[in-house]
Amino acid sequence: MSAELFDSAACALAVTAEDGTILQANSRFSEWLGFSTTELCGKRFQDLLTMGGRIFHQTHLAPMLRMRGSVTEVKLDMLHREGHKLTVLLNGIKREQDDGTLYDLALFGTTDRDKYERELLNARNFAEALLQEKTATELALKLAQAELSEAYAISQRRALFAEQMVAIVSHDLKNPLTAIRMASDFLNRGERTAKEHQLLGHIGQSSERAQRMIADLLDFTQARVGQGITIKAAPLDLHEVIHRAVDELRVAFPAANLVHLAEGSGEACLDADRVQQIIGNLVANSVAYGDLQRPITVTSRLGQGRCEVSVHNHGKVIPEALLTELFEPMTRGTDQGSDVRSVGLGLYIVRELARVHGGDVAVSSCATGGTMFTVNFQPT
Repeated sequence: MSAELFDSAACALAVTAEDGTILQANSRFSEWLGFSTTELCGKRFQDLLTMGGRIFHQTHLAPMLRMRGSVTEVKLDMLHREGHKLTVLLNGIKREQDDGTLYDLALFGTTDRDKYERELLNARNFAEALLQEKTATELALKLAQAELSEAYAISQRRALFAEQMVAIVSHDLKNPLTAIRMASDFLNRGERTAKEHQLLGHIGQSSERAQRMIADLLDFTQARVGQGITIKAAPLDLHEVIHRAVDELRVAFPAANLVHLAEGSGEACLDADRVQQIIGNLVANSVAYGDLQRPITVTSRLGQGRCEVSVHNHGKVIPEALLTELFEPMTRGTDQGSDVRSVGLGLYIVRELARVHGGDVAVSSCATGGTMFTVNFQPT
């Protein structure tokens, strides 16, 4: 190698004798260690190493060069003239000459390589931390899902138990309520004072309202726990069934002005008792929430592929957000008090009865037009 190429090489180069004495060094070697090339020549290479580097040179590096004739990428710590440490990678080769053995050394700085290795290590540590976090998160999610499933199963069992208890209690309440009503009717037939007739009337109305609540509870539990609400459909005159239902409801709700309108003609195949129950629940709802100073209109429609009944009242507008949930159990259109309000199952029962007849129920409510519930049945 020419002197110019040796001196201008991109790495630090040195030639040493077999004992480590530096015979030749280039400018890069000189710059890295802070010595002039003149100062370097005559120094032993191992004397420029840290204490650990000298021990490694004596026990490993020098023996390997002698026996194998070369070393590659040996990491060493050298000392700068001012005392700070410089880490290098050393490649060395043994060269035999007539006048003795020489060692050609090439040293490469590790600053960029160390930085790259640190970045790789940091990236690996970060990736491992993310993996551990992901694993922990997945485990926590599985535990949360298991707890949620268990809580859901418990809530389902509790809900089923509660509904079954409601069904049992509701069924058992029917007999004493029937006895109360029969007793009040019997007592009302005899000679009574005006006050006694009034009290007996209150007893009769209260027992009738309680029976309606119990009927709704029994239908609710049948729909949710049992096999669903059952019907016994038979041919009937829809207008006549609604007319009878309205007449009975006028007695149950004397403060309300009930009007029946009939449109069209023809027969339908429905369960008469269940149709009357639908009208009863819708009228009770209108009495509870409507304006009793204005009529509650019950309309039955038949013909031209239609078979439906509707109940209309004038009252406060049902909020838009509540319309979609109105037919769910325990949902009410307002918080106002009412003596005729039931347990919040009436509209749910109406929907279930409409569906078991092959139809459905809809509601509309606005300030000018009032509120209308429309139940359509599958036409015969």
